[in-house]
Amino acid sequence: MKTLAHAVTIALPLLLAVRAAPAAAQVSPNGFVVRHETRIDAAPARVYDALVAEIGEWWNPEHTFSGDARNLSLDDRPGGCLCEELAGGGGVEHLRVVYVDPPRVLRLSGALGPLQGSALVGTLTWTLAVADGGTRLELTYAVGGFLEGGFEGVAPAVKSVLAGQMSRLKRYVETGKPEAPPSSGSPDRTRSGR
Repeated sequence: MKTLAHAVTIALPLLLAVRAAPAAAQVSPNGFVVRHETRIDAAPARVYDALVAEIGEWWNPEHTFSGDARNLSLDDRPGGCLCEELAGGGGVEHLRVVYVDPPRVLRLSGALGPLQGSALVGTLTWTLAVADGGTRLELTYAVGGFLEGGFEGVAPAVKSVLAGQMSRLKRYVETGKPEAPPSSGSPDRTRSGR
């Protein structure tokens, strides 16, 4: 896995694609919360299907242990796993499914990426609702516990990475391609914070 500083460097261009000025993550001495919201031009069932069954198509491979998002799978049932296969028969459990109500809510528990090696618990919730002929998609990730050095430095990086993932999902559902066009002058409609 890339170092946190490297992840921030990679995620910064993705954060800049977010249209609204992002609100800072809510940070306390015991944890943090990040929130993102966007509207996607597709029905909630289609967005949910892409979120779950097609995660390897839109997830940024830079934010995997294997470097290949096609190694990801998401089993959307209680106890199911957002898992990643590694070479040599290894694997990673990124998050565990704790609540599922397709196509409205998917809630997972766990510490993502570099947070996994610390004494942390996280809850990531995707909420989907019909909005203006499409879907309003909200992502909330709340993390708590002990992190050596505190949460002030890591919360903005996590917020940035998740903003990028949400933008990629939106583009994938709407265009079939998760990457932003090279010279895209149109801002993304993803909003961060609340």
